[in-house]
Amino acid sequence: MDQPTASGLGREACERFVIEEARLLDDRRFRDWLALFTDDGAYWVPAERDQSTPHGRVSLFYDDREFMTNRIERLEHPLIHVQTPPSRTVHLVGSVTLEPMRTEPWLPPADLLVQSSLMMAECRLDAQRLFAARQWHWLRVVDGRLRIVLKRVDLVDCDGAFEAIALPL
Repeated sequence: MDQPTASGLGREACERFVIEEARLLDDRRFRDWLALFTDDGAYWVPAERDQSTPHGRVSLFYDDREFMTNRIERLEHPLIHVQTPPSRTVHLVGSVTLEPMRTEPWLPPADLLVQSSLMMAECRLDAQRLFAARQWHWLRVVDGRLRIVLKRVDLVDCDGAFEAIALPL
């Protein structure tokens, strides 16, 4: 059952949002993806299991909006070597649930916490990689629309060795 939250939004609306976010990444619409983030939003992929903060620790990604913009500009550059030719991806999002709000002193205010499972297949140069993760979206309602305050992607093998990960998960 899709019970509305204090923000008036239920699980189904949050699920549609998270699935649409994944579709933007698959379509390489990175600027539209960036527009889903609040001005104080961030994208985080921890490098350790159960990592509690991105501050003072190594992360695979910890991008604020400015860094995300720079990363997207590099991805759009025609000569970026890690994306020539460009990767093709498919994101599969499932098991979407609304969770009780968790806050941290370093985390900007959010209205909703959404947890989901993520599988992303990436194909480039006849090679395919598979990423499995649990992801969390701290969301805020801005002008009647959902926006991402923090996207946290916990890769199952976050502490493993990786070739360069150029694309957002």
